[in-house]
Amino acid sequence: MSHDDSHDVPSTASSPSSPPGPRWPTRPETDADRAAVHAVNAAAFPTPAEADLVDALRADPDAWLPGLSYVAEAPDGSVAAYALITRCRVGDAPAAALAPVAVAPAHQRRGAGEAVVRAVLEAARLRGERLVLVLGHPEYYPRFGFAPASRYGIRPSFDVPDAAMMALVPDGSDRPPSGTITYPPAFGV
Repeated sequence: MSHDDSHDVPSTASSPSSPPGPRWPTRPETDADRAAVHAVNAAAFPTPAEADLVDALRADPDAWLPGLSYVAEAPDGSVAAYALITRCRVGDAPAAALAPVAVAPAHQRRGAGEAVVRAVLEAARLRGERLVLVLGHPEYYPRFGFAPASRYGIRPSFDVPDAAMMALVPDGSDRPPSGTITYPPAFGV
């Protein structure tokens, strides 16, 4: 997540007028994917900050959640899109952060981003994650069930538009913790 990582995400959505695209098989990242994941993140954003963020998070055992780093594959088997969920905190309670989400420019607006986000969110739900946060486009993330985090009494420690800081309770059950979000040091916030 950069302070404004939301600029790339709507480009991953398929619009109703888009021609049907390929199916996007998704899976957890493997060690063999690391260079491709770095390249997708570097290409999807205007600076290498998100690509470097993924590398820094991968090296932080308090942030990294094994099995919640996902790729979507292009028809040729290459990495087309990427989504990462890492550990953060809300108040004193554990939570999860979805960031970054990146799609290789050649595959944007074809559904790869949506496929990889759905897959990583389902993996988080199956792991029992109770709360996932995202800073992103308020027009894009509600399709996954995200709502403004302020509805739950959750806020970031920095200024962002209320609609852009969103929360998802994957199992829809217990009320999530409320308070201020603390991101891993790699986020720089």
